[in-house]
Order: sequence, then C-alpha cells, then structure tokens
Amino acid sequence: MEPPEVATELYVLLSAILFILGTLGVLLRRNAILIFMSVELMLNAANLALAAFARQWGTLDGQLLVFFVMTIAAAEVAVGLALIVAIFRTKKSTDIDDLHLFKN
Repeated sequence: MEPPEVATELYVLLSAILFILGTLGVLLRRNAILIFMSVELMLNAANLALAAFARQWGTLDGQLLVFFVMTIAAAEVAVGLALIVAIFRTKKSTDIDDLHLFKN
C-alpha cells in the first residue's frame, strides 16, 4: 500500500507559514543569533516551496536552485557567525541595539 500523496498546496502553505515566522523573527528580535536563525528559516521556507514546485512539475530545476540556496546559506552562516563572534568579543553582547555604539 502506497502512502497518500500530499498536495502541493499544503507544502506551499507550510512554506508561507515558515517564511512569515522567519520574517517576524527578523523584525521583532534584537539578538543577532536569533535574527540569523530567522533568516535561515526564511531560506528553508523558500527551499521547501522550490522543491514542492519541482515535484509538481516533474523537473529538477527547483531542486538545483535548492542546492544553490543551501550553498549561499552556508556561506552566510559562516560569515555571519564570524561577525557575531567578533562583535561579542568586543562588546560582550549580541544585542543589535548595542551596535550603534560601535562607532569608535
């Protein structure tokens, strides 16, 4: 017995919910690490939508874009975490509001 097919609309709905949660995290949070996690959530939501549409249309184009987005996300995490660590070493905080004091 085969498992039932999940409709593409449900994947897109889940992707939209995850993207909205990520957007709210970016807009409402002050901690740099939580903001980066929210950006990652938004990128993964886009990946889910790309993979769902690629499955629906039966092509590999969306899945290739997913690998490209994953590569960009990995580079973003590496650079972003390096910046967060550098800021934490000087300011002893990861609060975004403290960065305006970083003028000197």
